[in-house]
Amino acid sequence: MKDLIEVRWHGRGGQGAVTVSKMLAESAMGEGYHVQAFPEYGAERMGAPVQAFTRISKEPIIIHSHVENPQIVLVLDPSLIGSIDILEGLDPKGIIITNSTQAPAEIRKTLNVGERKVFTVDANTISLEELGRIIPNTPLLGAFSKVSELVSLENTEEAVKKQLSKKFPTSVVEANIKALRRGYEEVKGE
Repeated sequence: MKDLIEVRWHGRGGQGAVTVSKMLAESAMGEGYHVQAFPEYGAERMGAPVQAFTRISKEPIIIHSHVENPQIVLVLDPSLIGSIDILEGLDPKGIIITNSTQAPAEIRKTLNVGERKVFTVDANTISLEELGRIIPNTPLLGAFSKVSELVSLENTEEAVKKQLSKKFPTSVVEANIKALRRGYEEVKGE
């Protein structure tokens, strides 16, 4: 499909990979895109590696299969770098956004990414400071909004509010909005 953007999220159970995939889809719908969001679980337990996927297109999406060649990969847990192949199938000119205290140049060297663009944001610190615990999904979603320019920060905020207000009190939703904004502002790239 022409103009189809496929996104793969790598995380561990409990970090919000599935939720953030849905929030991105909701945000893209607010921009007028057609979307899909779905997870792929391994051993369904806290801490186990998890993948979630988001498809975004200007046209109706008729594909209903696993995402094999994403244009954008996001890594919620930096310990996954080196333990799994986060570059598998990633477009040679794709984008990597990772939760890391390292500079993008360090990640580039570690992963040998070629022409791919690399961005980092310290989502663990942001979430710890804003939420009181390490849930890196909303800071990474903020970074995605800035880096990709596919979804506006405003629509992303609305999607976060819509998704999280189903399960959490207003104070938690507002803290996640702050974390989202910080991810948007603090992402670094090269």
